[in-house]
Amino acid sequence: MPMELPIDEELDAWLGLFCVPRLSLKLSHRLLKHYQTPAKVLMATAQQLRAFRVKEDAINAIVNYRQLHHISDVGQRVMEARRWQAEAADNHIIHWAHPSYPAALREIAQAPLLLFVAGDAVLLNKPQLAMVGSRAPSIDGLRMAEQFAAQLSQAGLLITSGLALGIDAASHAGALSVGLPTIAVMATGIDKVYPRRHEALAQQIRSNGVLVSEFPLGTAPRAAHFPQRNRIISGLSTAVFVIEAAVKSGSLITARLALEQNRDVFAMPGSIHNPVAKGCHQLIREGAKLVETTRQILDEVSPQLPEVLLVPATGLNVPLELNAEQQMVLEQMGFEAVAIDLLVERTGLSVTDLSAVLAELTLRGEVESAAGGFCRLFAGKVIARR
Repeated sequence: MPMELPIDEELDAWLGLFCVPRLSLKLSHRLLKHYQTPAKVLMATAQQLRAFRVKEDAINAIVNYRQLHHISDVGQRVMEARRWQAEAADNHIIHWAHPSYPAALREIAQAPLLLFVAGDAVLLNKPQLAMVGSRAPSIDGLRMAEQFAAQLSQAGLLITSGLALGIDAASHAGALSVGLPTIAVMATGIDKVYPRRHEALAQQIRSNGVLVSEFPLGTAPRAAHFPQRNRIISGLSTAVFVIEAAVKSGSLITARLALEQNRDVFAMPGSIHNPVAKGCHQLIREGAKLVETTRQILDEVSPQLPEVLLVPATGLNVPLELNAEQQMVLEQMGFEAVAIDLLVERTGLSVTDLSAVLAELTLRGEVESAAGGFCRLFAGKVIARR
């Protein structure tokens, strides 16, 4: 027996306009500016629509929807969306005129006509920080993303990202690790999690946060959708924080969109030998604010956001008690992978003694084995941020 849906003529009109094929977002906004409401756009004559250079197949779809309503192709897609919304109490379709539509997003150029939302829709209007970065980050990058996200969440900022591999996932995980919500903006239909390995993460976010998409149900991932998705990530947020990004990457697209939207851009520096740090270095050269501590971000955003709490200016990690030998080994390592024989030369320790120290430091989370030797991690007393 088909699900009986409540009458909602306003939502049907917004969905009807949204579902018209080959009607661009830019042209939809032009039509709405002229006709004021989607219902009036859908009532326009074919001649009136041609004056706006609406394509013939889009005009035919509008005429068919007006005449046949839910029997038409557009009408079928409208009903599919309405049924999805009715399936769960935390499924929402929020259109441009809805009071829950995010105020920050309404300010940007080419704002979405509507959003498919799964989870707590109230969060969309809370103070947010976008955290983005490489899909193939370093170990340090992943740890930094998770730890910064945890502390910034505790300070009162919602972490918004794109559910992608790497820095995105670590940022979401950091917020969830301290029991706080996070927002994932998807480049697919809200019913299609990408990448598939993030199904469990998406469910966690839905249960303690919110999933958002502007794409129709069933939309598969496509390359063109990711930059489109990125403008929503930055548009929802008061600032964008980039942790590790190649020079040509989606994260830099997000940062540049943020600048166009009059948002602050923060970037974390890294090793000059790290290819996924070069994008951050470029952003810093172009004027992004260099970030080493959470406090540096909070000092910038807190005047705009009274809900944000100040946190101590200390580093991310609780200092660990290291003995003199362990500290000496860390100081001789630097932050690149270093071979055992070179460490022997630098420290003066025997291979046996050095191996024992490295084993202890590995257990403490200070170092990790890497190609060519051992790599120092961003943790512990020696390099605690201040």
